Amino acid sequence: MRIAVAGSQGLIGSAVVSALRGAGHTVVRLVRREALSDDEFSWDPETFGVPAESLEGVDAVIGLGGVGIGNQLWTGRFKQELRDSRITPTEVLAEAVAAARVPTFLSASATGYYGDTGSRAATESDGPGEGFLAGLVTDWESAATANAGPDTRVVLLRTAPVLSRRGGMLGRLRPLFKLGLGGSIGNGKQYFSWISLPDEIRAIAFLLESSISGPVNLAAPGAVPYGEFVDALGRSVHRPTLMSVPGFVAGRLGGEMAQEMILISQRVAPGVLTEHGFSFDHPTIDAALEYANA
Repeated sequence: MRIAVAGSQGLIGSAVVSALRGAGHTVVRLVRREALSDDEFSWDPETFGVPAESLEGVDAVIGLGGVGIGNQLWTGRFKQELRDSRITPTEVLAEAVAAARVPTFLSASATGYYGDTGSRAATESDGPGEGFLAGLVTDWESAATANAGPDTRVVLLRTAPVLSRRGGMLGRLRPLFKLGLGGSIGNGKQYFSWISLPDEIRAIAFLLESSISGPVNLAAPGAVPYGEFVDALGRSVHRPTLMSVPGFVAGRLGGEMAQEMILISQRVAPGVLTEHGFSFDHPTIDAALEYANA
């Protein structure tokens, strides 16, 4: 297959490009800067969009990217930046997919769509939750589905936090835990969904080759209470996890970001992947952390 990837320089994107090329696919990268090699094409959603030649002969487009939701506190300005980095680029990319009649479009999304699920495991048939993240993801997904065209198979990659020592949530937490500064936040009973980086990449490759369309939860089947995640991370770096931050302190310091990213309970099940026979290499939190810390 010939596959175009937007957002190829991030944690997931760089791993996707490497894995797809390793599997024998031809990958072109859509970059938000000057193209520096034959496999790159410049694009800019705010000005000239996606050059038509970049999608010639392309069988699938994978749209990733977006400013990290945990990069800073959610001020009004930063929340607008989160929206701007996702919705307009997705609209422009989807319109280019439609114009070029690309058969398949895999578009990034997030499990934040479900909001607070309590102890119930949310599946793809569930509707959106409440809060800023749920609203953001709903609009983000609409930007893909409303603009890609009726003849394109659209897959919405509802990704849980990706565990990798190279970056993301675990990349920030691991150094603290190695110093013995790790601990639970809130009562520790809120569910935490996650996926290992290798399983994220394998799932994307699986979806490329499938006929699946619509939302797909990219989350391991082993969601755990946050306190169990903390204990498992401590074991994986051989450090105690004796510290604890009360929920009201975390909420006061982290504001809306802490409320929606850490203190709510989000239990998500990979319903579509499981139904279609996908097998996880790291189905448990211990297996994922053992790999990430190897």
